[in-house]
Amino acid sequence: MDQFDVANGELLIGGLPLTQLAARVGRTPFYAYDRSLLSRRVAELRTALPPAIELHYAMKANPMPALVCHMATLVDGIDVASAGELHVALDAGAAPRDISFAGPGKQESELRQAVAAGILVNVESFREVPLLAAISDELGLPARVAVRVNPDFELKSSGMKMGGGPKQFGVDAEQVPALLVEIGRTGLAFEGFHLFAGSQNLKADAIVEAQRKSFELALRLAEHAPADVAFLNLGGGFGIPYFPGEQRLDLAPIADNLASLQAQASRQLPHAAIVIELGRYLVGEAGVYVCRVTDRKVSRGHTYLVTDGGLHQHLAASGNFGQVIRKNYPVAIGNRIGVTDVEAASVVGPLCTPLDLLGERMTLPRAQPGDLVVVFQSGAYGASASPQGFLGHPPIVEVLV
Repeated sequence: MDQFDVANGELLIGGLPLTQLAARVGRTPFYAYDRSLLSRRVAELRTALPPAIELHYAMKANPMPALVCHMATLVDGIDVASAGELHVALDAGAAPRDISFAGPGKQESELRQAVAAGILVNVESFREVPLLAAISDELGLPARVAVRVNPDFELKSSGMKMGGGPKQFGVDAEQVPALLVEIGRTGLAFEGFHLFAGSQNLKADAIVEAQRKSFELALRLAEHAPADVAFLNLGGGFGIPYFPGEQRLDLAPIADNLASLQAQASRQLPHAAIVIELGRYLVGEAGVYVCRVTDRKVSRGHTYLVTDGGLHQHLAASGNFGQVIRKNYPVAIGNRIGVTDVEAASVVGPLCTPLDLLGERMTLPRAQPGDLVVVFQSGAYGASASPQGFLGHPPIVEVLV
């Protein structure tokens, strides 16, 4: 995990030695997010991608308010998935014109909040159209809409497929022309399309193929649109490495493809902003989860490092957030980096379930109670994606440093 520096055998987070940061936070466990790494990731993308491509942050990956405030200064827009996230995005200073709202089960109250705020609603069913039209009339405000399309293809090699085949997300591509007629008939302010085929993909060629197919599908659907396409969200899918043998995503072919699509759009969709929506890729590698060893147990020859953290605060690292076959996230003893006295040990939490496992049979520096365990790649789908109420433990602390 070379994105973090080390000094005197300690991991540095935001320039602070881990033990100092833990003392500053006041207790363990906690999540820490390094703002310099967040800024660096966005800057790397800006350098690699064509300048006209807009970057949106999908805040479902990490909705911590301080982090969203920081991201809002770096990206071109924020994508939310609930009224609660909308409140955070607005409080963070994101301009309403640059906020979009996706989700397959938006409540009528959430649609009303969205129209009142002036944000863009990604329509995901025929049900939403008359609701938005009635709300628009009631408030005397235009309802800005794009159509989220369930494409007729999948993002190959993605960790989680969100398009293609039957899905709860979006409107099937073959039904979109009829939906566009309804949007035109009801007078909603149509702005464009949102296509999101999948996530957590480390294969550039698969992302390139999905983006090109998404663009071609959008061109076909634009022929039925009631207004010019001003917004074309090609989704994301950019993955980060978690497990041994995985390599960081090669941006070069993706950038070349986006440059080609941008040139084509300037001719065929001249009013459209091309958007890439990223969550995990922007924040995942900038975060760590830190917990403290409370006990060292040897059971029939195997060492267990029992910590004060676990699956209730980091469900993904336990393997219970989408993994079919459990694999270890990268783990270290954060105050013993580089120590050569190592052993095979499993890192477990305090919960009364064998599922509470943060690292299974890993080679780690020999640790003692009081040492700090670090789980890397923890900036996305951590605290907010975990069952923190399970077994009544205290809520997790999050800090941006």
